[in-house]
Amino acid sequence: MIWITVVIAVIALLVVIALLLRGEDLSYLDQDGDSQANEWTPSDAHQQVLETIEGMNQSARGKRGLARLKAVRSHMEHMSDHLEPVSTIRPTTGQAPKGEWVMAPGVSSRRRLLYIHGGAWVAGSSRSHRAITDRLSQVAQAAVLALDYRLMPEHRYMDGVRDCQQAYRWLLDNGPDGPEPADFLVVAGDSAGGSHTLGLIAWIRDQGLPAPDAALALSPSTDLTLNAPSNRANVATDPLLGPSFGRILKVPLPLMWWASYLGFRVSPSNALLSPVRGDLSNLAPTLIHASESEMLLDNARRYTNKARAAGSPVELRTWPGMVHVWHIFAPLLPEADEAFGHIAEFLARVEAGQIPGRRDEPA
Repeated sequence: MIWITVVIAVIALLVVIALLLRGEDLSYLDQDGDSQANEWTPSDAHQQVLETIEGMNQSARGKRGLARLKAVRSHMEHMSDHLEPVSTIRPTTGQAPKGEWVMAPGVSSRRRLLYIHGGAWVAGSSRSHRAITDRLSQVAQAAVLALDYRLMPEHRYMDGVRDCQQAYRWLLDNGPDGPEPADFLVVAGDSAGGSHTLGLIAWIRDQGLPAPDAALALSPSTDLTLNAPSNRANVATDPLLGPSFGRILKVPLPLMWWASYLGFRVSPSNALLSPVRGDLSNLAPTLIHASESEMLLDNARRYTNKARAAGSPVELRTWPGMVHVWHIFAPLLPEADEAFGHIAEFLARVEAGQIPGRRDEPA
């Protein structure tokens, strides 16, 4: 009978721990709010985008483990090879964070943007996301520092987090030409990099550092507990994330929470990994873009709704029918151009003081 008692106790302990890994039920945040969506008719370029994504899926199909990761990394690394950038691109040197400077003609070195790329924390680079950083330098009229933070599995998740934190500290006082204060500063990222971005602005507040003038999160991951409805409802309509992560979501959630904890060495309910689960008050003006057909749509909605309830100026703009982080298909995709136009308009409103800013106020 003792062994039965032990088994029951172990099962009970595992259940309790699984519930702790899951964290608070955030279903109360599942509402559209006043997010703005555009009417959509697929452009001719949309089919080309789908073919590009299928090429990436095909390159990894049938591979497992490190072979699959290597294929995905290789494909992503060449995603911007077609680009003829307007910006000057040069690698960082000296004590600067690892990455590259992307600078459109005429930008001021005192206007800076830290860009944190996506790639599920295991892939992507400053090179892979040049289609985005080139356009952001133009619309923000800022020198973009595209950060090459440390990736998993070679490094721990928290190593990448610390790289983002150190890069922000450095960027406050340094530009592309050396030490110089920043007059205008933006933090931006997509997907996993969007998660890093949202986690970073909360960390900046908690550290009492000068806040950025604005933050941009493109199709961000905000919750690794994978409880949001669109994580499953949009598997079939998400051609980028669906083929890879749809199968994973067939695993029971408690096992997924354990797997996340073991892989990231951080609980999936920890705000370091799931920024929607942190304190979202007193944050910098933030713009979030998401597609209505992507798996991470409700991640964006939940974050926006919680941040607004906490009094932070967060805006969400959604597009129907777009792939995850469609911005990377600029200038091919008209909807990507439209998204960058909206970013320019948002930043203009920030600079005009139409959105409350906190850069000169200590947290």
